[in-house]
Parts: sequence; C-alpha cells; structure tokens
Amino acid sequence: MKLFTRSSQLTKAFINSIGICLVILSIGVSISYGATTIDLQTVWQAVFQFSDGEQAHQVIWELRIPRALAAVLVGAFLAVSGAVMQGMTRNPLASPSIMGVTDGAAFMLVIMLAFYPAVSNTGSMLASFIGAGIAVTLVFLVGSFSSSGLTPVKLALAGVAIGTLLRSVSSILSLHFQLEKDIGFWLAGGLDSIGWHAVSLLFFVGIIGMVLALSIAKSVTVLSLGDDLSTGLGQNNTFIKVTGIIVVLILTGAAVSVAGSVGFVGLIIPHIARFIIGTDYRWIIPTSAVFGALLLVNADIVARMINAPFETPVGAITSIIGVPFFLYLARGSGGEKK
Repeated sequence: MKLFTRSSQLTKAFINSIGICLVILSIGVSISYGATTIDLQTVWQAVFQFSDGEQAHQVIWELRIPRALAAVLVGAFLAVSGAVMQGMTRNPLASPSIMGVTDGAAFMLVIMLAFYPAVSNTGSMLASFIGAGIAVTLVFLVGSFSSSGLTPVKLALAGVAIGTLLRSVSSILSLHFQLEKDIGFWLAGGLDSIGWHAVSLLFFVGIIGMVLALSIAKSVTVLSLGDDLSTGLGQNNTFIKVTGIIVVLILTGAAVSVAGSVGFVGLIIPHIARFIIGTDYRWIIPTSAVFGALLLVNADIVARMINAPFETPVGAITSIIGVPFFLYLARGSGGEKK
C-alpha cells in the first residue's frame, strides 16, 4: 500500500512538473510573439544580458514579460478559485464567472472609474474584493429562495442572473460616463498594457490567497464528501467555508482588477485537474494553478494571433472553450442536490 501511495504521489508530481515545463515554454512563446515577432535567442539575451540600447530588449522587459507573467498569475488564481468553490459547495458548475463573482468585481471597478477616476491600482484591487463579496452574497441569497434548496443548476442560474445584471449595470455606467473606450476591452477580458506594478500586486496578494487555499486543502477534500460526514469527523465547516470564501474573494478580486472579466477558467480547469489527479484537494489546488496558468497564457497567444495585428479579448477565447463545457456539465448535473 505504501508503495502504491508513493508511486501515486510521484505520478502526480511528475504530471505537475510536465505542466510547469509547458508553462515555461508557453511564456517563452508569449514573450516572442506580438505585433513584431522576436526570436527566442533575443528573448534569452534580453532576460540574461539586458541592454538599454536594444529596443527589442526594452519591449520584452517593459511589455511582454509583465504580460506573460500576469497571464500565468491570473490563470492560476481563477483556476484555484474555481477549485475551492467547487469543493466547498460540491457544485460542479461553481466558478468565479458562472457564480457572478467576476462580474461583481468588475462592477465595483466600473463604479470606481466612474466616480473616482484617479483611483490607484491598490484601490482598484480593494474595490474588486468588495464587488466580489457583494456578488457572492447576492447569488446565495437569490439561490436560497428556492423551496427545494440549492441544487447545482439553481445556484449556477442565480450566478448567471446576478452576473448578467451586474454586467448590464456596468455597461450602462460606462456609457453614461463615457468610459466605454477605457473599459470596453477590459470588461471583455484582456491582458494588454499590464506593467510591473500590476504584476507585483498580483504576486504579493496571490501569495496570501494561495497560502490560505493550500492551508484548507485537506479540509476542502473532507468537506467535498458532504457536510454531515465532515461534521461527524469533527471539522469546523463554518470556518473552512469562510476561509474558502476569503480565498475566492482575494484571488478573483486580484485577477479581475488586472485582467478584467476572463470567464470559464475556474470552471474548466478544476474538472481537468480532478480527472487527472483525483479527488485530493491537496493536489487539485496546485494542479489547477499550473493548468490554469497554462490555459490563459496560451489563450492570450491565440487572442493575439486570431485577428493580427489587432487583439481579440482573451475572455472571448476562454468563453469559446468554456460555454460548451458548461452546457455539458449543466446537462449532466441538472438533478443533483447541492
């Protein structure tokens, strides 16, 4: 049994190692590709032998590396948020985009831009946290009105309804305050114009969120088996759920404040991670982070290639993948209880 367990752990570690290697390779491609293609040798020289006089080196350091790193962090954050939400609620349809969390964060950011246009990056991130919290509260309130309780589909429908409402209000505010040019691409989800300051904020806020997520990973595994069983094992479910919600608010709020409304990453990736890794959230959470980063980096590459030299919102790319996946899951879980 010990040999089997050790072999299983090594297999999971190997899968994650392969994923990390693919992320690094994708980062290299992302840095190389843009309005002007830069060969990988120049990318290597810019990273390890930077020269101020080389324009290509400046483009790489000031624009492309921050963008690639932001894609890694945002993808990881959204995927981990989705994994935690699905584990806590035992809802296969739970994710920051489906549950309205992403739209709530975006809604508060639009309000800040409309009434406080000089808001700092830190202020924008704080507004995202608040908006995400408002969305979560509204979704669970609306979903709880059902006499038959919160089934996965009803909770998802409540999330879609609240998300659509908040997105519509955001659009109205942007039109009224003439912000459509400033936030139109951002609301669709984009990674352009990201600098080192935004990456630094993502990194430091992400450390807090990821540490919290990993600290409750074992408890989320138990919780995913059912409230009664986890309570019977002496677990404080209220504390775990509150901590999980804080994780989702931190990670989703940070991601949305930088990249806008990038949907479906948190829905797709945790399912893939569970299929490959199993049901232990001590592995699902880090694996989701790796695969989420891999998905968004490559989605950003496709977003730049599909209509070059113009950019397609990366949220549109993830939606093309995510909508059929969501419909498949909704069809399969229509009768499940929460």
